Amino acid sequence: MKSLLSEINKSIGKNDDLYKWSQDFGNIQVVLVGLSSLIDFPKTIQLLEGQIQTVRHSSEVIVQQLHKIGKVKSEKKEIIEAIFEGELIIFIDELGLVISIDPVPKTLNRSIESPSSDNNIQGPLSAFNEDLSTNIGLLRKEFSSVELQVSSYTFGNSQKKGLSLLYCKDQVNNKLVENVTKQVESNLDKMLYTIQDVTKMLGLPKYSLISSFNTTESPQEVYSNLVKGRVVLFLDRLPYALILPSTLWDMFAIRNDENYSFVIMIALRLLRVIGAITALVLPGLYVALVAVNPEMLRIELALSVAKTREGVPYPAFVEVILMLVILELIIEASVRLPKSIGPTVTMVGGIVLGQAAVDARLVSNLLIIILAASTIASSTIVGFQNSFTIRIFKYNTLVLASIFGVLGVFTGLFLVCAYIASKTTLGIPYLSVKGEMKSG
Repeated sequence: MKSLLSEINKSIGKNDDLYKWSQDFGNIQVVLVGLSSLIDFPKTIQLLEGQIQTVRHSSEVIVQQLHKIGKVKSEKKEIIEAIFEGELIIFIDELGLVISIDPVPKTLNRSIESPSSDNNIQGPLSAFNEDLSTNIGLLRKEFSSVELQVSSYTFGNSQKKGLSLLYCKDQVNNKLVENVTKQVESNLDKMLYTIQDVTKMLGLPKYSLISSFNTTESPQEVYSNLVKGRVVLFLDRLPYALILPSTLWDMFAIRNDENYSFVIMIALRLLRVIGAITALVLPGLYVALVAVNPEMLRIELALSVAKTREGVPYPAFVEVILMLVILELIIEASVRLPKSIGPTVTMVGGIVLGQAAVDARLVSNLLIIILAASTIASSTIVGFQNSFTIRIFKYNTLVLASIFGVLGVFTGLFLVCAYIASKTTLGIPYLSVKGEMKSG
């Protein structure tokens, strides 16, 4: 036993947070080993003494008590893994036993807060955090039913990472669960850090412009998708639920809409549809009508547009691309800057740059209005990933419009629709309403 303890000490003894403490339980002397950065040792030792305080001098009863609250470990590798997973290891030298128990952990997780990316104006304000068990608990509060099934897995060899699969057993398609479970169980040796790792593990397309997952930090939204027959993945240290598969309707509808009256709910979803179409079409339509097909405008409007572009040295396509790139930089800066100064810097920067570009006759006044409307419209879509997808698709329409005019705009929309229609996730079409598995 001493040799095993010394071997473990050699393997991980250089860590300053490795804690070793000799303790007497009755007439048995033990050595407690764990990481002080993960374990609250005073409270853990107090808890242990309280659990075996009725035992005075019986070694057998003490060992039985420890067996009830812990697990016996024998291999050096599994003991080291247990230490780094935050368990307390009890070495009983005179009996040649090693027992691991769940200690009182240090508080290292955020408390339950309001959603930061899924803003609920009228709805529940609890959001997932980085702790896997906390996220599952939040969901069970929302979905308190025996139908909710939870399967947990551990990924990686040298470093362990937890992943949980959840589904509603009476609603989910069994073939979908089988496909996901098969992919998960066949890749348990892989390490999962990010959503891209999960995508690769599940064998989903890597270069797809449309995300295979719908991400959310709202338990209410996860509940809504579970009863629709989808599966949900929780990755340890990721404060989001990954809903599989995603569908087109996820861009326009969320569960929180149903907290409003039916008419308001329909109006909100219609606004998002209009926003997506506007973001896709407006920049390309501007280029088509200004540079390729100006004859489609009424003469008064054509003259007004021509007047706004008077003195602008660039073609309409170059003008639009230049301002779109600047807008994308402003949006990215607003995400990366600290919250205390981000909105101020991006708002002032956008106004100053836009006004300076117009005054310098580099772009037209009308273009500033067009791109501002397009950017605002793309932000009405549910989910940052979905909004980014629309922002990418609009470049396809823009390039075709600069070559073929209005015909190019319709061609771009057709290509976008064709791409969306061809998208499937584990055999489920992206255009599916509730994520039903295709027949056959």
